[in-house]
Amino acid sequence: MTILYTAEALSTGDGRNGHTRTTDGKIDLALAMPPEMGGSGQGTNPEQLFAAGYAACFHSALRLVGKQEKANVDDSAVGAKVGIGPNDAGGFGLAVTLEVSLPHLSREQAQALADKAHQVCPYSNATRGNIDVDVVVAED
Repeated sequence: MTILYTAEALSTGDGRNGHTRTTDGKIDLALAMPPEMGGSGQGTNPEQLFAAGYAACFHSALRLVGKQEKANVDDSAVGAKVGIGPNDAGGFGLAVTLEVSLPHLSREQAQALADKAHQVCPYSNATRGNIDVDVVVAED
């Protein structure tokens, strides 16, 4: 693979209760575990950052595939939910739900495009076989 871009970030402090910053300074955030995991919730957390990144990446893949198929992807949106919990090996695992909104397409057309985007998206390719990712079309 030819690398086109590399993002760099550094975590300091106490991991999930510390700080994260990209080397270019565009992200500079306090981190805190969510209350559901015993934390204060007074900062963002890695799952929120992953959800934001995955939603944006998948949305780009969806729009790319839609344009290739000459489908109307105007007003499209992608929401990502990232869950964390204990796994069977004594550690923790993630699960993702991607909710796709393509208001100008039928439900079947929207699901077909979402499934194609799932094959193109770098985040989907990185997570495939490692975590459960459910791609659904929004009801509205």
